[in-house]
Amino acid sequence: MTATRFADTVTIITGATRGIGFAIAERLVAEGGSVVITGRKQEGLETALNALGPQATGVAGRADDAEHRAAVFAHVAERHGRLDHLVNNAGINPAYGPLADVDTGAARKIIDVNVIAALDWSRDAVAAGLTTSIVNLASAAALAASPGIGFYGVSKAALVNLTAQLAFELAPRLRVNAVAPAVIKTSFARALYEGHEAETASAYPLGRLGEAADVAGPVAFLLSSDAAWVTGQTLPIDGGGSIRPIL
Repeated sequence: MTATRFADTVTIITGATRGIGFAIAERLVAEGGSVVITGRKQEGLETALNALGPQATGVAGRADDAEHRAAVFAHVAERHGRLDHLVNNAGINPAYGPLADVDTGAARKIIDVNVIAALDWSRDAVAAGLTTSIVNLASAAALAASPGIGFYGVSKAALVNLTAQLAFELAPRLRVNAVAPAVIKTSFARALYEGHEAETASAYPLGRLGEAADVAGPVAFLLSSDAAWVTGQTLPIDGGGSIRPIL
């Protein structure tokens, strides 16, 4: 780990009070960066900020709320006067089961938060003078059929394509990439492994489920100058799950 790789940089990370978002914030702070995090609840936000220390500030609100976004960018402008990176981490999945049974209202909400909000955050960041890069949190569910979380996978597939479109349109000024984690041991994904963790982990050649830190490292790489010639890519983080033999 390079202790100063993100020195003198400012990164917005949405949905970062716990899980993968928090791990990303923790990694960037450890490498000298300043972060502005968001989360829906003020209590959770304050807990995360206390753990991250003085290099972190935050604003509570919903990722798909325009007034909340405006408040975050106003905070960044007032406190830092610059913005280097954006991590679109906030996401939801209130619908489980086959696509035939997914409530249409829930499906619209998933698209609003997982796709349209990421586009809105990205456009607002560009308007605010974003200098370097965007990383979107997609999912392994975007890259193959995902029974039980199919519409979540649909939304993340849209995010993968959004990543490519933004990368093309914003080049050469900005880089835009995504990561696609498989099952990570967070509260968000608990329903996918709780009570059968060993069985779930056996699907991955590396023999375990992912940890939030397993995602934070690759995200830090994509944000950093080490990835200066990488844009429009989606990096699977899946313990080798995507290379399992067909037969």
